[in-house]
Amino acid sequence: MAEKKPVAKATGKEDVDKYLKGDGLDSSREKEIGQHIGYRYDVNLVPDYNRLTPFLKKYLEVMGWDDLNWLEDVHMGYEEGRAAVFDRNINGWVTVPTDLKLPDNQQDRDMIARELLIKFQMSKKHPMVDLNKAYRKF
Repeated sequence: MAEKKPVAKATGKEDVDKYLKGDGLDSSREKEIGQHIGYRYDVNLVPDYNRLTPFLKKYLEVMGWDDLNWLEDVHMGYEEGRAAVFDRNINGWVTVPTDLKLPDNQQDRDMIARELLIKFQMSKKHPMVDLNKAYRKF
């Protein structure tokens, strides 16, 4: 019978500002491409609802939802040196307006990313609006 080796347990206390304090490039692939890969986050981590923006609070209320589970893996990232959020519907980055002051806390940045993504997806500038017009069947 093989002897069991002790397994290291994660403390769960990762510094939320680690990407602000360092380059945030953990994996060899990130180092190779020179940018953080946002989808590596643990999508099971629920956002801190105490940090909801006023827009997101109202959004949850209007929609009648209890949570943001479909947005829990949305995070503020960077595209070509500018703050951006990834929109899976268009498979591309949506850059944050340059005049928007971002907080120093990553969790607050992520809440802003969620708000901006929702607003962009609801706007007339979203590429899905053109697709809807072109391919609507009824």
